[in-house]
Amino acid sequence: MILLGVLAIIAGIIALAWPGVTILALVILFAVYAFSDAVLQGARAFSSDGAGRVICHLLLGLVDVAAGVIAIAWPGPTALVLVIVVGVWAIVGGIAEFAFAFAAGETAGTRALFLLGGLVSIAFGVVLLARPGVGAVTLALLFGLFALCYGVSQIAAGVQLRSAGQDVRTVLGRAA
Repeated sequence: MILLGVLAIIAGIIALAWPGVTILALVILFAVYAFSDAVLQGARAFSSDGAGRVICHLLLGLVDVAAGVIAIAWPGPTALVLVIVVGVWAIVGGIAEFAFAFAAGETAGTRALFLLGGLVSIAFGVVLLARPGVGAVTLALLFGLFALCYGVSQIAAGVQLRSAGQDVRTVLGRAA
């Protein structure tokens, strides 16, 4: 846990120091995901029993390859598209949180937290969609801040486990 925390802190510092590099890394990560999914779709195509499924998996694989190539060939527009996707996702998530706030059986405190979370999500999504260029840098900086906080929490948890004379395996073994 301590090593994971140190690595997260290093990633956070890099993201904060070089947000442009972080954006490029996220685009490359998306391309790697697209290529990996293309391979998975190809495997699914060859293990499918019907011709319709084979064709669908092969077409999805081709779309994945095209998305990966586009991401590598044009990283700038790809980053903007990723920001737009995150913005839309934040707005839809915020609307869902509003709906959850008025679901039957929620206490006033839970309802208020859902409303506040929904408001923040919607505002975040609107800001990203209004200024996607700035939004890409903002996402990189937020990733850096998250990585720093996550790293500190992992180091603190690791130190606590060590001081208790335990490790993650023994704690997880007791929980199972």
